[in-house]
Amino acid sequence: MSKRDIKVTFGLYKNKDLKKYFYVITIQYLGYRFHGWQKQPNVKSLHLMVDRTLNFILEGKRFKSLVSGRTDAMVSAENAAFELFLYEPLDDQDAFLDLFNYNLPQDIRALVIREVDAKFNIIQHSKVKEYLYVFAFGNKFHPFCAPIMTTILDDLDIDIMKEGAKLFEGEHYLKSYCFRPTENGIYNRKILTCEIIENTIYTANFFPEKSYILRVRGKGFMRNQIRIMMGTLIDLGKGKLKIEDIESSLMPENTIRMEYIAPASGLILNKVDFE
Repeated sequence: MSKRDIKVTFGLYKNKDLKKYFYVITIQYLGYRFHGWQKQPNVKSLHLMVDRTLNFILEGKRFKSLVSGRTDAMVSAENAAFELFLYEPLDDQDAFLDLFNYNLPQDIRALVIREVDAKFNIIQHSKVKEYLYVFAFGNKFHPFCAPIMTTILDDLDIDIMKEGAKLFEGEHYLKSYCFRPTENGIYNRKILTCEIIENTIYTANFFPEKSYILRVRGKGFMRNQIRIMMGTLIDLGKGKLKIEDIESSLMPENTIRMEYIAPASGLILNKVDFE
């Protein structure tokens, strides 16, 4: 059966009433050509493409989509999630997912759909996010690496970077790692995992022989936080910063500013676990 016939063969809806219906859809995307998740005037965003596709397959029926957390321009995701609000129930969720994928652009894919109840709130529901930052150093590598890997031309001391990464684990005052912080921000944050490991997850014949991943897990992250952490670790690896500088930056009420924001294209939202 052609997927063009799905819309005809499967009824998307089984009845009409005023009740709301709630679904969580897990998606993955390559963020390289998008200006982040949030809709913005005159640019192509992920939310814009998702909503355009939903509007088409729902044939103009009323809906709303709400993401678990926004990603910045050029940031990718292995497992992101958004909540879909409908006023009519989906009769066949698998058929809906097939139709959604058939009409999405090739750099966005829906993985799973599940129904949730009205108590579920995708923004406020407790969750743990895991981010990966993929990088390599010491050479000019193949341009095809650019969408998901940052390459640093300078040599880096990877051992001291591994030591520095572990300093972020635990509860710390992270104002130095927030882009344009305000006086009213909440900067005491807990990072569950922060480590640099060899990259065995992403492979390609044009990748460098050895590459690395910064893996970070936590319940909430501030704007550009992980990219500033990564930039700080790169400066540590270059010898521009010392371990003591990072230790000082994590102390309560410090006034240190970490200036280097690592490029966005190496950052990947790996998964979102709802608790």
